[in-house]
Amino acid sequence: MSVSILWFRRDLRLFDNPALTAALADGEVLPVFILDEGPGVRPMGAASRWWLHHSLAALSADLESRGSRLVLLRGDPELILTALAQDTGARSVHWNDLFDPGWAQRDDRLEGRLAEAGVTVGRWNGAHLLRPDAIRTRTGGPFSVFTPFWRAARPTLADPGRTEPPARIPAPGSWPQSEALADWGLHPTAPDWTSGFSDWRPGEAGARERLATFLSRGLSGYGRARDFPAETGVSRLSPHLHFGELSPFAAFRGALNAVAMGAAPEVDAEKFLAELGWREFNAAICHRGVDLARVSFDPRFEAIPWRTDPKGLAAWRRGRTGYPIVDAGMRELWTTGWMHNRVRMICASFLAKHLFIDWREGEAWFWDTLVDADHASNAGNWQWVAGSGADAAPYFRIFSPMAQGAKFDPDGRYVRRWVPELARLPDRWLHAPWTAAPLVLDQAGIRLGRDYPAPVVDHDFARARALEAYAVVKGR
Repeated sequence: MSVSILWFRRDLRLFDNPALTAALADGEVLPVFILDEGPGVRPMGAASRWWLHHSLAALSADLESRGSRLVLLRGDPELILTALAQDTGARSVHWNDLFDPGWAQRDDRLEGRLAEAGVTVGRWNGAHLLRPDAIRTRTGGPFSVFTPFWRAARPTLADPGRTEPPARIPAPGSWPQSEALADWGLHPTAPDWTSGFSDWRPGEAGARERLATFLSRGLSGYGRARDFPAETGVSRLSPHLHFGELSPFAAFRGALNAVAMGAAPEVDAEKFLAELGWREFNAAICHRGVDLARVSFDPRFEAIPWRTDPKGLAAWRRGRTGYPIVDAGMRELWTTGWMHNRVRMICASFLAKHLFIDWREGEAWFWDTLVDADHASNAGNWQWVAGSGADAAPYFRIFSPMAQGAKFDPDGRYVRRWVPELARLPDRWLHAPWTAAPLVLDQAGIRLGRDYPAPVVDHDFARARALEAYAVVKGR
């Protein structure tokens, strides 16, 4: 019986995995994960490395329960896989494609090298609802605006159907030496700030549980509740989708089934599916060769004279800006490895347009601290806020932290959870504590500048500064 190598990447699941299905059809399966930290690969952030550790442990246990195991190796996939195929006599290698900048080209080289060695390569799509180059305009070009992209893409989506792994995965006669997961040092140190990550359950079982919870409790009303950070109105599926513990079609299928069963209105399901579509849109932009984390999609924005402000950047990272909704979001991020989507927009806008610090500084911080840090989505969202991206927010849209807080956290539950020093401040002043009378602050036990910081920048001044700079750039 022939051996097929199954190269796991960001598809750390057994259900709905087309590469696994194909490998099983070829015979005995040798599952491999390669930690690739070489040139051309963006190093994972600390939070992502934490997630990867636990997800690999879960996948290894799932494979062992089916009579298989996960071989862990570290280095250049091209060298490792060609050598592994030769050593094991494998006749095929299967993987699910990824579309981060430069990865398709690297995979093409790998495929060519394996083909020269007489090894068949199977490349599948297990990470997205559609391949990034699948949707084109009427003139054959790529889309740069989301709404027409999704309008064209949505009718083409067809569920390929659920696939389940067998109870036993046929194992090769001998196993190559595997590295130990513990030796990879994926947990953050100095400091280890992951103690607040305990609500997460990395792995396929955790992903399926999270999806079931969302479909039964969160999908109905999603269109409204998703904007309110104190409510359980979002799916929190993003890290599971990023690491491939959940097929995007499982989420797609689940939402449509919920509508069919009368568990959720169609309008809410379609809003959720559009969020999956935004993920597809950003992947398609990246696939065009644009490294969204490094270069403005709109080149005019490269001329913006960003400020260098180490103190302001540090205050933003620590949640000490003096703007409660911003500080709440940044503290939630540091504590849990995640931040509510509405608050991500507010925090990103504050860095780029209030502090006038290069959005790339914020993108890099989110990359390091988010458990769902996805290259295309993270950078695409930052460029959307900064105004430089595809289908970006208008440059003159500058979120008011006070207005956003009052609208989307009207009773202050979110701010009071993450900024407890303001807990006793009445709702009227909660989102702008510097406007409260000294007596009100005193009764709440707050002295600005001591118990809670005064604003690091004046809102009106910051808004005018950003508008002037952006207007000059847009005028070019």
